Amino acid sequence: MTIMDKLVTASEALFDRHGFTATGMDKLTQGAGISSRTLYKHAGSKNALIARVLNERDKRFARRLEVESIDALFKALEDWVRVEGARGCLFLRALGETGGDTPEIVDAVLAHKVRVAERIAALVEHETGRDDAMLVEQIIVLFEGATAAAIYRGEQAVAAARQAAATLLAGAHS
Repeated sequence: MTIMDKLVTASEALFDRHGFTATGMDKLTQGAGISSRTLYKHAGSKNALIARVLNERDKRFARRLEVESIDALFKALEDWVRVEGARGCLFLRALGETGGDTPEIVDAVLAHKVRVAERIAALVEHETGRDDAMLVEQIIVLFEGATAAAIYRGEQAVAAARQAAATLLAGAHS
């Protein structure tokens, strides 16, 4: 594992657990077991590190979404919540905590959200045989809502959203 990999892994865990604002550079260096000089050499700045963490998380999350159905998409989210925890969407938390004023963070968040939306759109088209923008939007809202509600409702929020998505898809087939 490279120094940057170690730094990104430690930083993601700290950001996810404590938030972006509350996690200072001292916590990051301590968590990664590196000096502040090494951190700045490899990451550049805290904002650049946040963007890097988000981009790496996006890649990991995208691999989970390589599924063949909307049902499997929600199953993947259930698995993510079970394995990674249910503290809400790290991307939206980053945007909220930084106020949307940091271009590299905004870019990472938007790229992730576009990728998820495109994946959902492809699955909807695959399952219904047509492009249905409203159905895609409804499933995105269910997916995002389940992610947020899982914070306090647990996996059952994702299971409920999965069932709602199945109902919407059944209606689309009618």
